Amino acid sequence: MTNQFDLTDKVAVITGSSRGIGKAIAEALADHGAKVVISSRKQVACDVVAGEINAKHGEGRAIAIAASISSKEALQALVYQTHSAFGRIDILVCNAASNPYYGPMAGISDDQFRKILDNNVIANHWLIAMAAPEMLERGEGSVIIVSSIGGLTSSTMIGAYNISKAADFQLARNLAAEFGPKGVRVNCIAPGLVRTDFAKALWENPDTLKAVTKTTPLRRIGEPHEIAGAAVFLASPASSFVTGQAIIVDGGSTIGVGL
Repeated sequence: MTNQFDLTDKVAVITGSSRGIGKAIAEALADHGAKVVISSRKQVACDVVAGEINAKHGEGRAIAIAASISSKEALQALVYQTHSAFGRIDILVCNAASNPYYGPMAGISDDQFRKILDNNVIANHWLIAMAAPEMLERGEGSVIIVSSIGGLTSSTMIGAYNISKAADFQLARNLAAEFGPKGVRVNCIAPGLVRTDFAKALWENPDTLKAVTKTTPLRRIGEPHEIAGAAVFLASPASSFVTGQAIIVDGGSTIGVGL
């Protein structure tokens, strides 16, 4: 093996990849040779990212397929259209998520709680169930769920979101056990606070930003491209003996700074 991170001719589908962490992951996978499917709710935004990747790597390296993770039919269409364009799926990155509520658990509405669980857990289950059979048949493949360190810690502001991300860890463990005998790996990435539009409500708040960085060894929050390396690792032969795990990428915030 000349390059353990070589993804040449592999096909990767990345949800929520028109911006933020998902975009950074798609760009990094393409940089390592993969053909990538850019997907989020808005086609125009997906087209822009796919165009940027094709401009860098050549036409046909990326395609754009809009799909809402809240729609089972849209996710099925995402899988079908990927097959029509590239013939297969080797890597699935479930990155898209929702968090419509900030505040104590007592204040969340049933609809808000359901949306968080539906989009952050059940939609991942749906899409994996759609993409995994061909991987299992071939005897190889990598599924990556972008969870969060929130699934490992507590919060007085994003408790429901944290619950959904804890469930993603268990989803990965369960599926790793089910798929492992057929050579398909399932893992999570657990980012800390990252400078994305999705997390803007946290890092734009000076008090929250100060509290997070004060107890983080690197004394700063992350940037989207700093999460992408973990995805390349988990997608590539370099991680061929890794499954059911969560790679924490948080600048050390979950270990604190000690006394």
